[in-house]
Amino acid sequence: MQILAGKHQLPVLLIIGLITGLINGLIGIGGGTIVIPALVFLLRVAQHQAHGTSLAVILPTSITSAAVYWYHGYLPWTVTITVALTGMVGAYLGAKLMARLSPRHLRLIFGGFMILAGGRMLWQ
Repeated sequence: MQILAGKHQLPVLLIIGLITGLINGLIGIGGGTIVIPALVFLLRVAQHQAHGTSLAVILPTSITSAAVYWYHGYLPWTVTITVALTGMVGAYLGAKLMARLSPRHLRLIFGGFMILAGGRMLWQ
């Protein structure tokens, strides 16, 4: 992994973090959609490490955004708890599966999912 090897990488990391937090707070995404491509293509971080970093970034940014949404009354607890608990099971299974995939296959799955998600959003 080549993270923070060059003096110009710290500003890029700071910009990635700022954009990730902004997008997370604004539309509820950011970890995977911003962090993974930015780390892989701008900083040449290995695919698996970019995914792991993205997941670690999601927790603090999501807690911050969720606190603001809660304050404004936009956090339905029954839905939140149900999705969080089942999501934890899915996250465990997905992480176990990810460890078995090559970087190329992981990149293809990620890219395919991004295309499907983007297409669905555009046509709804």
